[in-house]
Amino acid sequence: MSKRLKLILISLAGLLLLAFLLYQIPSIQSRLLWRYEVWTTRLRNTINPVTIPTPIPSTPFPTFTPLPPTPTPAATSPAAPTPTALPLPPQVWLTSPTYEKQDINNCGPATLSMMLRMYGWEGTQYDIANIVKPVKQDRNVNPEELRYYILNEAGWLRAEYRVVGTLDTLKRLLAAGYPVLVEVASKLDEQDANGPNDDLWDAHYLLVNGYDDAEQIFIVQDSQHGVDRDADKKIPYENLERDWKPFNYLYMVIYFPQDEAEIQSILGVDWDENLNRQRALDLASAQVTADATDAFAWFNLGASLTYFERYQEGAQAFDQAFTLGLPQRMTRYQFWPFSAYFNADRIDYLLELTEKTYKPINGWYAEEALLWHGWALYRQGDLEGAITDWRKALQVRPGYTDAIYALQFVGAQP
Repeated sequence: MSKRLKLILISLAGLLLLAFLLYQIPSIQSRLLWRYEVWTTRLRNTINPVTIPTPIPSTPFPTFTPLPPTPTPAATSPAAPTPTALPLPPQVWLTSPTYEKQDINNCGPATLSMMLRMYGWEGTQYDIANIVKPVKQDRNVNPEELRYYILNEAGWLRAEYRVVGTLDTLKRLLAAGYPVLVEVASKLDEQDANGPNDDLWDAHYLLVNGYDDAEQIFIVQDSQHGVDRDADKKIPYENLERDWKPFNYLYMVIYFPQDEAEIQSILGVDWDENLNRQRALDLASAQVTADATDAFAWFNLGASLTYFERYQEGAQAFDQAFTLGLPQRMTRYQFWPFSAYFNADRIDYLLELTEKTYKPINGWYAEEALLWHGWALYRQGDLEGAITDWRKALQVRPGYTDAIYALQFVGAQP
């Protein structure tokens, strides 16, 4: 072997060793993994595009009319008193936590990490992700999962989330010293597109820790891009309210147990979850009455109807929303349609909708869609297919209680 060839082989071996060592660095490994996911997903969706299936409504659309407000349901717990409308300060800025840029698919854990630090917690997004999304490719963390982490891993704190939040709700919580986590619509970078027809619409968590009436802005911590761009970011009131709507104005607050009475006072009737969801139902009904082409309002109406187990009406509302047009990733983050269509016995459409949700991401990594796809197969008599789906869901989210229940229900091992 010539000296030159030997030198080339040694150099190649050195480069391979260097590449291996660099890959052990978590940040580099994570980004390479994400680029691989994006490239393979884009190739798959270019060859075989996945589109939202158009529903065949169980009742023709013209016969469906917006619902009038219904009687207030019985409270499941003593309702807090309606808060006194005390004047709010024109500006509030709670001390910002140390900024943390999110890792891949990690906006939930990163945002919660910053929020918890404001209560004396010491940790990082990875401590949270290891519990609520140990598989990096898992695209979504639900508010239920975030609350689970708080109650079980930061047990000295309490947490609640509600819908139909308002700008005034945010301001009153901030004025009392409570930062607020909100879920909003966001826009992906072009480089992260799933395919040539990707609408780039995405879900995102923000930590709101201040407001300024003079500028008409909220101060937020946005984990998306980096310190220079998204720490102490200013978002106009109207922009936040617009981007908040697709998620039914969902918000979460953390507090010490001894402060629960104050939180109840601020939230008023919204402290009771049934009353809160009734307000959401009334708001969405009013919005579709005002604008029958508002797809997000129809979706929120369907979610509220499903919450109250009015599944046939919920499915009709979702029919309207999907026919009018929703973002491609909508059912990756909100799963009310799956429950509505299952309970309304719309199994064929449920199969299409759940497949549309998980197939664009390499046929994987959407455990909620896999769960409901499994239930649809079960309803059709395909027990083997259902069990396969539920076990896949457990691989995406180890310990997923809904998938464990489904497997135990049919006598299968998780």
